[in-house]
Amino acid sequence: MEYVEIFDTTLRDGEQVPGCKLDSKTKLIIAKQLDLLGVDVLEAGFPISSPGDFKSVESIAKLVKNARVCGLTRAVQKDIDVAAEAIKYAKRGRIHTGIGTSESHIRYKFNATPDQILERAVAAVKHAKSYVEDVEFYAEDAGRTDNEFLAKVCEAVVKAGATVLNIPDTTGYCLPEEYGAKMKYLMENVSGIHKARLSCHCHNDLGLATANSIAGVQNGARQIECTINGIGERAGNTSLEEVVMILRQHPTLNLDTRIKSTMLNGISKLVSESMAMPVQPNKAIVGANAFAHSSGIHQDGVIKKRETYEIIDPKDVGVTESSIVLTARSGRAALAYRAKNIGHDLNKLQLDKVYEQFLKVADQKKEINDEDLPKIIEASNI
Repeated sequence: MEYVEIFDTTLRDGEQVPGCKLDSKTKLIIAKQLDLLGVDVLEAGFPISSPGDFKSVESIAKLVKNARVCGLTRAVQKDIDVAAEAIKYAKRGRIHTGIGTSESHIRYKFNATPDQILERAVAAVKHAKSYVEDVEFYAEDAGRTDNEFLAKVCEAVVKAGATVLNIPDTTGYCLPEEYGAKMKYLMENVSGIHKARLSCHCHNDLGLATANSIAGVQNGARQIECTINGIGERAGNTSLEEVVMILRQHPTLNLDTRIKSTMLNGISKLVSESMAMPVQPNKAIVGANAFAHSSGIHQDGVIKKRETYEIIDPKDVGVTESSIVLTARSGRAALAYRAKNIGHDLNKLQLDKVYEQFLKVADQKKEINDEDLPKIIEASNI
């Protein structure tokens, strides 16, 4: 079994979402939980962006006991100096520096040439390396970067001392096979690639962030950059809970993470409440409906054997149990199950009568709760 490192950027990329700004105290609470969760790298912020962010990164660096604490920079000497100062108290610090490498970024964002970009990339890595051993380089918009030039940049920064190569699909444009093929190309065409770890940083503009990250690790990447609940710029980032459980549910991939999955539901709620960002009910793994069943056919199967409709045991992600939700679509098995839970063990004749009354009420209400059931049973005259 090989391990894929989890690089959590909830407090950096996740916090860039409009309206999700956190105060330093809340950041420390979340950082502590991420460290307990078992993330390998915690990207604490972008230190040069503001005095407040610098202080938060510095405080997190002092607090975190296990994860590497990472500070983001541009390929600018001052950025790197400030990041180095912010993470200097970390037990294990990392500087994350980089520059755009796609034709669009080179031409329109930097008004530069490919050679100038290459030169700036190498200079940034060398400068970061003068502060810390662990330097991650990001090739922004790598998803739309020509593979040959991307390999050239990667080779140069590895030679300059980069220990991690971040290959971002910054705009969420790639298809999984394209992103996977890009990783495969780099594995096969970058001299010295064995000296660095390839990393996936995928955005969700087309809903493919998780799929692309999995394609990346299937083709040689050994780090995934992600956020709790998939929060992040625009449509969000790769969802931490999704990639963790995909790898765990597919042992044939021979890949796993060090994440304590039983903490996932709790930390999802913490981040959601702290950032005032509700989790959509149908969100995989941590959504309110992820382990809820309202269809009679599904309910009957789950009651008989949970695995008929659930590939994950709810307890594995910190959810107490599956939910059997009573609606007009529910069947007798679900009604009997819920009635028994509140102390009414109905025989077949009783159940038929109660079910008839149940349907009358259920057609008028979205959901029947435990307070409604005794009244329905009483009205059935059993």
